Amino acid sequence: MTDGEKSAGEMRADTERARKLFAGPCDFVAGATTPEVFPPASLPEIAFVGRSNAGKSSLVNALTGRSALARVSHTPGRTRQINFFNLGARVMLVDLPGYGYAKASKSMTDEWNRLITAYLRGRPSLRRVVLLVDSRRGIMASDEEVLDLLDQAAVSTLVTLTKIDELKPAALQAVAADTAAKAAQHTAAYPEIFATSSREKRGLEPLKVNLLLLAEA
Repeated sequence: MTDGEKSAGEMRADTERARKLFAGPCDFVAGATTPEVFPPASLPEIAFVGRSNAGKSSLVNALTGRSALARVSHTPGRTRQINFFNLGARVMLVDLPGYGYAKASKSMTDEWNRLITAYLRGRPSLRRVVLLVDSRRGIMASDEEVLDLLDQAAVSTLVTLTKIDELKPAALQAVAADTAAKAAQHTAAYPEIFATSSREKRGLEPLKVNLLLLAEA
């Protein structure tokens, strides 16, 4: 039976299991600035990646129902390491540094890009990447570069709009359609686009259910 054929009862059961998973223990494991200090690849991993200030840390906090699990900075380019969080001893949530920060020095940008690329291409336990796209801007050139990298690495990618509370319905519909069309050009992109607001807790449950399946695989 496909997801589209699931009964209402099965969908409610999935939602409840996802709620319990993300409301359970979630502990900081490590912060890595080089591949040599990545923690052992012992659990399936879900990585969150996006442009600087796209809302990665805010989304990790919102999904897990915490206010400060992942550090949120209002200064773009502040996060400089990959942070690993153990969710219920079932899956590892991975918060990657933001990319595309225009004011970062070239050497710093190169360092971040090498770290992100090393993780996305070489992590054997990586099962899915949640690529966050600021809904106010849509998919930009730097996002396309990451999508190309994920195509090459054959890593399943969920394109997820953030900050949808800052758009009116018509504008959100337009950016969602454009994002879906661009994502469809990439072989690794999941066929469904997710839309979220960490501030208003919108769109979190469907994303949790999708990620739950990785923990149960």
